[in-house]
Amino acid sequence: MEYLNYIIIGLLLIFIIRRFIPTKGVRQITALELRDELKDKNKQFIDVRTPGEYRVNNIKGFKNLPLQQIMQKAEKELSKDKEVIVICQSGMRSQNAIKMLKKLGYTKVTNVKGGMSGWRS
Repeated sequence: MEYLNYIIIGLLLIFIIRRFIPTKGVRQITALELRDELKDKNKQFIDVRTPGEYRVNNIKGFKNLPLQQIMQKAEKELSKDKEVIVICQSGMRSQNAIKMLKKLGYTKVTNVKGGMSGWRS
């Protein structure tokens, strides 16, 4: 029975660690670094928060593509030839969105660490 507890704790730790480790092959930038990136017209900027969150506060130039719709809408609305920069509120949903984009074949993807919480307009 004691071994079962260790196994459960181990699996829980693996799950938590995997959620926080950046996806391999993904560039990470800070909100401060994002300011320079926004000037580049050859990049695509998506905000994966809910439409309600996006309406309350968003960054000019970012398109709202909620996390729940990434798999259905990405190939229609995003080019695989251009880099995609992804933001959410804290950086967690954007990490999930990037994993989905990678599965769809997007290779140039960047995550904004700290998300909107790190952004000051």
